[in-house]
Amino acid sequence: MEILLVEDSPSDAMMTREALIEDDSQLLSTLYTVTDGQEAMDFLYQRAPYESAPRPGLILLDLNLPKKNGQEILAEVKADDRLKAIPIVVLTTSRAEDDLKKAYGYHANCYIIKPVEFSQLVKVVRSIRDFWMNTVTLPPGKM
Repeated sequence: MEILLVEDSPSDAMMTREALIEDDSQLLSTLYTVTDGQEAMDFLYQRAPYESAPRPGLILLDLNLPKKNGQEILAEVKADDRLKAIPIVVLTTSRAEDDLKKAYGYHANCYIIKPVEFSQLVKVVRSIRDFWMNTVTLPPGKM
């Protein structure tokens, strides 16, 4: 499965990548990382420099991003018939009730508050991976 991580914090992106690595040091998914909201939309719409980018099977989305925030990305993706079937997991530090309500209002598939401790983040990211890769049945390829 291809996963798109939309995360502007290099340390959070690195920890998320590490959390996706199994004990044998292999990444079980292909993880693409972009660092701002505009870059995320360019990736999803295969605009330069992402003309050959794959359609991700899952998006891990931070809310607090430069250029275009996570709420804007969420609204745009879920309004587009070509993209709306891609599950979006909001993975953010925001505990704001307004952010939570908006995310679900824009049809986020779930909202998870990032743990501060790395060991807890590993557990959370692995539970996300296990659920979306092993439990649910996702639509095939491009919709």
